[in-house]
Amino acid sequence: MLKLVTKGLLAGLLLSTIGRVVGQVDSTKSAVPTVVDSPKPVVKKQPVWSFKSGIGITAPDSLFSVNFRFRMQNRFSYLTRSAEDWSADEIEARVRRLRLRLDGFVVNPKLTYYIQLSFSRGDMDWTVRENNKINSSPNIVRDAVIFYKPNHHWTFAFGQTKLPGNRQRVVSSGELQFADRSIVNSTFNIDRDFGFFATYESKIGKSVYLLKGALTSGEGRNSVISNQGMAYTGRFEFLPFGKFNNRGDYYEGDLEREQKPKVSLAAGYHLNESAARQFGTLGKDLYANRTMTAFIADALFKYKGFALYTEYINRNASNPVTYNSSKTDSLVIYTGYGMMAQASFIFKNNVEIAGRVAQVTPYKSVQTSQLQLRTYTLGVTKYLNKHRVKLQGNISYETDYSYTTNQSKNAWLTTFQIELGI
Repeated sequence: MLKLVTKGLLAGLLLSTIGRVVGQVDSTKSAVPTVVDSPKPVVKKQPVWSFKSGIGITAPDSLFSVNFRFRMQNRFSYLTRSAEDWSADEIEARVRRLRLRLDGFVVNPKLTYYIQLSFSRGDMDWTVRENNKINSSPNIVRDAVIFYKPNHHWTFAFGQTKLPGNRQRVVSSGELQFADRSIVNSTFNIDRDFGFFATYESKIGKSVYLLKGALTSGEGRNSVISNQGMAYTGRFEFLPFGKFNNRGDYYEGDLEREQKPKVSLAAGYHLNESAARQFGTLGKDLYANRTMTAFIADALFKYKGFALYTEYINRNASNPVTYNSSKTDSLVIYTGYGMMAQASFIFKNNVEIAGRVAQVTPYKSVQTSQLQLRTYTLGVTKYLNKHRVKLQGNISYETDYSYTTNQSKNAWLTTFQIELGI
């Protein structure tokens, strides 16, 4: 009995103590004022910067982006009077190209733009002698084009840019393995134009194919007038072993050192109705409009530092000779064909050796006024930052053959060039 009474007293004392402690805690809580969370500071969004390719900025609200890049080509070249007489016939010492490039998106990443401006005189495709109705001023604007890519198959464009012509023309002048493109390109390329462009890309198994088309004015870039004739261009590309690494089918040399063979085969056709200029989208004003056509075929192979590229172009025109009203002067369209092949290998120290042979031949209808041209070129390039920064040295043996005199003129051309850009 005594044990039960003792246990009861201890239990009562314990409950009393707990009650007092709980009461003190409650009174402490009621004495502490309620704390209200202060508003969090507003953090303003900052633009996003990128330095992967040039200088890129994306707006804080992601409504637009712009990427800035520049590049320059500083060149010195020496052309001899003949293959035997090495005295100077012509010396070129100048800024060959100086470009500013801007690209990005507006409102939606599917809606993009590309702008390219040229500032050196030799990069404006214009001389005082060609100051005429079509080409009336220095051409600062090279590209100004808007793209819309609704899905991974289709890309649409509107504006001024390169036509889907021969591959070497579409390859940027800053991504060439020689100081200049070949004489086949300079004689027959279809260059830039203004209008509508479309590209469709798809796959057949591992193979990739592209269909490219353009409906354009036919007068070339920055023309001030345009006649009723339009230009129609189509191109088909087939990559049987899939895509090249880092879009390597559109820059020269195998800088990616493809670990598997990569091939691109392409063909295209161009029709320029009622062309007003001597080379369709380039050259002086013709004395009478002519319709021109061009057929293009090219092939590219790259594998483990080795690259091989070849192309063929021809041009036809309805009655290629035009005369002024008094028939005292004429302008002739160079109708004919050209073939070119070039091969290269890049070593592990990023030094590349390349060779090229090219020839253009006029058709009989214009052989009395046009020359057959042939060049052999050897090039050495040291890539410091791929095509962005490089040193280039070329030596060429050039031959001009006249069908009228049945004589050839031969000469040597050496070129040193530094390319620098971001």
